[in-house]
Amino acid sequence: MKIKRNVRGAARKWSYFCDSRSWGRLALIDKLDENQVCVVLLDTTLESSLDWTRYPYGPQSRTPGWVEESFTNFEQGINWRSYVVCDVAYNSVNNWLWTPFIERREANRMYIEVKFSMRDCNLFPGMALSCKETFSLLYYEFDAATKEPPPWEPDSYKLIDRIAADEGRFTSTSEVIINTEVRSVPITKKGVYFAFRDQGACLSLIAIKVYYITCPSVTLNFAYFPERRPPDTNCRPSGRQLDPALGGCKCVAGYEPVDQSCQLCSIGTYKENVGDELCMPCPLHSSATFAGSIECQCDKNYYRSPKDPKSWPCTEPPTKPLNLSETFVDQSSVLLTWLPPKYLGNRNDTFYKVTCDKCGAGVNYVPSQQGFTDTRVTVTGLSPVTTYTFRIYAENGVSSFTASMYSEITITTEASVPSLVSNVRIKSVKSSEIALEWDAPDDPFPDTENYEVRYYQKGHERNGSTATTTKEEIVISNLKEGTVYGFQVRAKTTHGWGDYSKTVFKMTGAKLATEVPIIAGVAVTVVAVIVFIIVIIMLYIRRSSDECNKKQPSDCDTLEYRNGEGKKLVPALVHPPIVPTAWLTTPLFTQCGASRAYIDPHTYEDPNQAVREFTKEIDASHITIESIIGGGEFGDVCKGRLKLQGQTEVTVAIKTLKPSSSDKARMDFLTEASIMGQFDHPNVIYLQGVVTKSNPVMIITEYMENGSLDTFLRANDGKFQVIQLVGMLRGIAAGMQYLAEMNYVHRDLAARNVLVNGNLICKIADFGLSREIESATEGAYTTRVCIKKKNS
Repeated sequence: MKIKRNVRGAARKWSYFCDSRSWGRLALIDKLDENQVCVVLLDTTLESSLDWTRYPYGPQSRTPGWVEESFTNFEQGINWRSYVVCDVAYNSVNNWLWTPFIERREANRMYIEVKFSMRDCNLFPGMALSCKETFSLLYYEFDAATKEPPPWEPDSYKLIDRIAADEGRFTSTSEVIINTEVRSVPITKKGVYFAFRDQGACLSLIAIKVYYITCPSVTLNFAYFPERRPPDTNCRPSGRQLDPALGGCKCVAGYEPVDQSCQLCSIGTYKENVGDELCMPCPLHSSATFAGSIECQCDKNYYRSPKDPKSWPCTEPPTKPLNLSETFVDQSSVLLTWLPPKYLGNRNDTFYKVTCDKCGAGVNYVPSQQGFTDTRVTVTGLSPVTTYTFRIYAENGVSSFTASMYSEITITTEASVPSLVSNVRIKSVKSSEIALEWDAPDDPFPDTENYEVRYYQKGHERNGSTATTTKEEIVISNLKEGTVYGFQVRAKTTHGWGDYSKTVFKMTGAKLATEVPIIAGVAVTVVAVIVFIIVIIMLYIRRSSDECNKKQPSDCDTLEYRNGEGKKLVPALVHPPIVPTAWLTTPLFTQCGASRAYIDPHTYEDPNQAVREFTKEIDASHITIESIIGGGEFGDVCKGRLKLQGQTEVTVAIKTLKPSSSDKARMDFLTEASIMGQFDHPNVIYLQGVVTKSNPVMIITEYMENGSLDTFLRANDGKFQVIQLVGMLRGIAAGMQYLAEMNYVHRDLAARNVLVNGNLICKIADFGLSREIESATEGAYTTRVCIKKKNS
């Protein structure tokens, strides 16, 4: 440990080069290195007597308070003056201890290091009245240097921290455990008093040290930084000069750092950027013939692409394609295939280009004429009985620096045949298929082998598909709905393929006139079914009202509508909208298809497996809680917002689990999420996801603005029209039908468990009820919803 002594007046001041060896077990502050200087202002280990100000003090004191004594450890050569206090047998303990006035000198921030030990309160069973295991560290700034006692104004002292024994408390059966804590405070006045406040702990202040830190002069990154005091532009509060990454000088391109200086890169090496990096050897097939090179020049017949980093080797163009041949040829098209070049030039970006000596502007190349990577190309639009010469070039990223190599082939197209189909027409159109028919070729060749139909989306002629048939008709399936397609047909005889017919365009999804009677019949059936469903619902409501009248109002989930007698409408429903039938999201017919069945989460040996399978885990950082809107058995229900990456922010309802809940409550809570996660229907509450990897555990669902149906209708008694109420009923029925098709029994369908959104759409909710079926005359899962309407 390097030490230099500063003497100012009668007081001894010491400056240390801060390191981990200073003052026994000095704690490291912000990773202090050995070149940082600590200027010590107070060190009790160097004092033979302290005699600090204490309160209470003297024979009239209610408690013994702080007592000065010695702390010794002869094995380590320690004999320090310290203060102890242990007034655990008294009530309302309030013991204060002040340091002498400490001048700041050049400090902008002071550090105080406290070494202390603390007894465990379990050592005082039955006799401790106010035993604590913490004490308070405070300070008071003062502008006048004085030897007078510190001011007795407790409210004027600022709390630095309430300190606990982080390293441990000792008992009668263990050795003394010494804790070391370091705190810092900013200083703006002439000096400071530090105070220690005890309120019932049994502790010893073994040693106190007060100091500040300066940055010594240093040479970093070829720049000299003089000694400074933090905070400063180049001096951090920890006493460390500016990080090398944030300040200093760097070597320019072509130079490398050597012993705080920059030297030219030697021959055969280079450096392309400004920085601390060393010069690098030239990559393969390149060289640097002079010192200070910023890049290496490629050898003869080797090149570097402008897109290649300078650290990459120089490369060559590829050789010519291999085994170029014609795979198919007729009177207007040819298919060419080949193999990749034998040598790719040590690159992996090989592509191809096609040229043709006699091809006109109407010739098409599939997939393209240049820049493609396939080893085949189809050329169409050629003339019959014509000789063409094709060249296939192999190129890569450095082919622009020299002539490309190629393979060549000469092909003569076949003679044209007059087998041309006619009268191509649309037979029928559906959403994803179109039926075609046409007339056979009108020529002297009766031996037609088959037909080829070419079809493509309008505007994408080059991406067409083909289908073959032996008949004069075909059905093209797997088409996109509402999309315009073009169709061409050609015939093949013993003399080859004929030309394609003229293109016929048709959009999928269009309806022909022959479908009108079918549509009318379906519409009549739909209307009849709707009327039947409404009649059944009204009969059920009237029957249920008789049973409901036999009970107390509190025993029945009654939805009463008394015109003029309901509560005052909330502002959003002073003029409730009349929801037309077209607005209702519930379909008149539930689409019955291949829907998967509900799986009971209780059948899983590990309930957490059901959570992982049926729910989506959401990071809690994506959720913002705005307000609490209710409470339940497990915890609070809150309104908040959910913002997932790549999606717009949405309002959600957040159901939280109390941290103190039992394991069973947690499993029941997550089981409800596992149930909800299996449903996807516009009239069943939608589960956004769950939070299980952090506390509190949450269930995130869509937000329903109007709350429960029970409360909503009672608050707006008599304000809705019949069509709106029927729409709500139909939504509930659709949701329950969906749950029944999923083989799920809700068990507690009631108005309080139905939620309503801003568009008056009802959704089934609350899947947390779990009870066994009991034997009873009536169904154990029947909830009567009574609707009483008084005549005005």
